[in-house]
Amino acid sequence: MLRDEQTEALVVGAGPVGMLTALLLAEAGIAVGVIDEESRQAARSYACALHPHSLELLDRLGLARELIADGQRIETLAFYEGAERRAEVHLSKLATEFPFLLVTPQSALEEALERGLRQHAHVEVRWNHRLSSVREENGAVVATIDKLVETARGYIVPTWDWVVGKTLQTRVDFLIGADGHNSYVRRALGIEYEGVSAPEAFEVYEFETDIALSPSVAVVLDKTSTNVMWPLTGQRCRWSFQLPSVQDTEFPTKERSGFVILPSSPDQTRQRVQTLLRERAPWFKSSVGDLGWSSQVEFEHRLAKQFGRGHVWLAGDSAHQTGPVGMQSMNVGLREAEQLANEVGRAHV
Repeated sequence: MLRDEQTEALVVGAGPVGMLTALLLAEAGIAVGVIDEESRQAARSYACALHPHSLELLDRLGLARELIADGQRIETLAFYEGAERRAEVHLSKLATEFPFLLVTPQSALEEALERGLRQHAHVEVRWNHRLSSVREENGAVVATIDKLVETARGYIVPTWDWVVGKTLQTRVDFLIGADGHNSYVRRALGIEYEGVSAPEAFEVYEFETDIALSPSVAVVLDKTSTNVMWPLTGQRCRWSFQLPSVQDTEFPTKERSGFVILPSSPDQTRQRVQTLLRERAPWFKSSVGDLGWSSQVEFEHRLAKQFGRGHVWLAGDSAHQTGPVGMQSMNVGLREAEQLANEVGRAHV
């Protein structure tokens, strides 16, 4: 067993919420470590839209401007009932330095945060490190961490698998679980993750269009579904169509591979998108061009019964999960990162 005496706080999970928490803790003068059991950041991810307050936080750390330059600004939210445009919200009237939403790939956000950790806080994310136990002892948190290594199995056609190569133990003042919907930290604390409403399932499609789309999110409502179109950069858009009932789907996770396999027939997928658009958004006249990716995903509305205990706390999807319409869950998690860093900083003085 190895001990790391230099870390005062440990963040479990290197997604946006986890890495922002670590950056803010480092800014407060707290020695922090970050672990993630995955081998890399997200190569592709589901829609990521940053709210104005999130942009203010990132700007304070010197990370917002580059993301804004490469992302898609959203200035208007339009609400439709079938073919009829019923209402709109103009974000430009908000009293903030960033009166818009910013759509950016989650991978781009994670790259910026990891770069900020490395350059400004001198913290390296420990990829392939998995939390395997956590307990409180004499006012501190003792965490056992498995370092995962890749190994080949089989002789003629080897397959690769991850196994425990080394076990480490660290003693820290605080531990933050930002390890997602299936949070090990939450389960280790025995905190219930209660469903607060029925799950929602969606078909999600990203594709090119033949016209430049306006910087406006379209929310299409009918009696049984909520459907959303997000404009992206480069004449691309992402449509999420709510299914009438929950299918046998899985909660969306970060895609670690740069390659995405579409259904066997892209033409059938394109026809499916066109059918959904005719039925739910007949006003959308752009063609359905090259498909980037598609998926069926399920979102569960859940809330942790408590957000922590003692010196162990939860943030982001480990504590709550909502549907995808307003991109609320991650943005709320980023605000929690700020609050946690402030509280830990005060407690550390």
